[in-house]
Amino acid sequence: MATDTAAGLELSVRMEGLGVALTAGEGRLDPAATKRALDFFDQVGERLRVGADRTVVALVGGTGSGKSSLFNALAGMDVAEVGVRRPTTGLATACVWSEGADALLDWLGVPPAQRTDRESVLDGARQGDLHGLVLLDLPDHDSVVVGHQLEVDRLVSMVDLLIWVVDPQKYADEALHAGYLRKLTGHQAVMLVVLNQVDKLTPFEAQTCADDLRRLLNDDGLGQVAIVTTSARTGAGVDELREVLAEAVQQREAFATRVTADVLHVVDDLRPGLGAGEPDPARLPGADTLVPALAEAAGVPAVLDAVAAGALRRITAATDWPPLLWARRGDRRPAAPEVVLSPAQRSRVEQAIQTVTDGSERGLPQPWADAIREAPATDAELGRALDDAVASVDLVLPLPGWVPAVRAGQLVAVLLAVVGLVWSVVALVAGGSAGSPVLALAVLVLGLALGAGLTVGAHRSARTAVQQDIARLSGRMDAAIGAVATERVIGPVAAVVSRHRAAREALGG
Repeated sequence: MATDTAAGLELSVRMEGLGVALTAGEGRLDPAATKRALDFFDQVGERLRVGADRTVVALVGGTGSGKSSLFNALAGMDVAEVGVRRPTTGLATACVWSEGADALLDWLGVPPAQRTDRESVLDGARQGDLHGLVLLDLPDHDSVVVGHQLEVDRLVSMVDLLIWVVDPQKYADEALHAGYLRKLTGHQAVMLVVLNQVDKLTPFEAQTCADDLRRLLNDDGLGQVAIVTTSARTGAGVDELREVLAEAVQQREAFATRVTADVLHVVDDLRPGLGAGEPDPARLPGADTLVPALAEAAGVPAVLDAVAAGALRRITAATDWPPLLWARRGDRRPAAPEVVLSPAQRSRVEQAIQTVTDGSERGLPQPWADAIREAPATDAELGRALDDAVASVDLVLPLPGWVPAVRAGQLVAVLLAVVGLVWSVVALVAGGSAGSPVLALAVLVLGLALGAGLTVGAHRSARTAVQQDIARLSGRMDAAIGAVATERVIGPVAAVVSRHRAAREALGG
């Protein structure tokens, strides 16, 4: 929303925040309040389309307040009907100090017959200080005709500056104060109260009425609203009121100030649909207990035990004496078990999920709490996701890098044992001509001892290697299970919490 004033900048920020809040809180905020906010958005958009560069001011008053006479005095010509004929129309009358305002007047619902172009008359050139003003004379707000009251209510919500015209007899009318003024406590910057017909009072009586009116406005919460005393008949105070209008037109902030006040009212209307705060979406309560519960439900501990046992057997077989290697091929890849939650596992998983949802919804209004409870996946969805997660992890542990060296050493040991054995047999049969039997026996013993040492050492080292590999595999399994927890439980809950935070912060301005 482009703007070149401080009020316009504030309005842009407020409207943007309201839009963010409505988007983030869609389906969670009060439907009636949301509907009013969306209607307000549409109204502001329409006003921007037809012209926000003009200042729309409405004179609002009851029967006999002299509002129409004051309207004519400000216009400097007879525009509005005065007297007994006035209540016969429920339409507003407009006096316009601006060309090209037809689209704006159409939007306001002022028919062409009720419009007067003030700058087109003979003294229009002397009206330059009011250029851009659209002045409306509204029907009487206390009319016995319901349609007239509805027209007043409609236009009161659309204009930029409200001038409430009262007379000495009915300025304390409860219908005015309770029906309108007290409902506009946030709009003091775009309101003015005119005590008209002071020509019927002595100066002392006029001051007494003004003082009492000030007391009533203070009681209404409108202590900052200015009071101007006028007489449409004598012209007293009319120039002062005209200067107020000229200043409003020249500052070009009435529209932005009025809509900003409306935004704050809309925000107050929406705020009960939000809590005072929410947990950090990145650190949901109980999230740290969810992964262990899901891992147990997926049978991860049993899988890791099976993998460890199989890997240990494979390493043991691979580092046995070579003649035994063909008889012991090692274990194949363990199959990932199908995840079927037992009652005990389901209970623990449900408890872990409930810990997350209960902590996340605490203090939030019911629609948000319901959304949080509905966010996690169902048992069946979790089961399928855990199946896929476990199956995605390669459960075959590679043989340690030192196994080939052990195998080579064992082959050397076997070769020495065979050489020693053959040598010993030959030495015993051939006698001393085949060499020393003692040396042959020593080669045999060396081969057997080397083979036994390598095998025992390899089997002991296998346990350490398997423990290290299982720790790494456990980390990969936890990561896979954690991804399921994030995607199926924590993420959906955090998304609801994040939307609540975005809406709450946006409404906070």
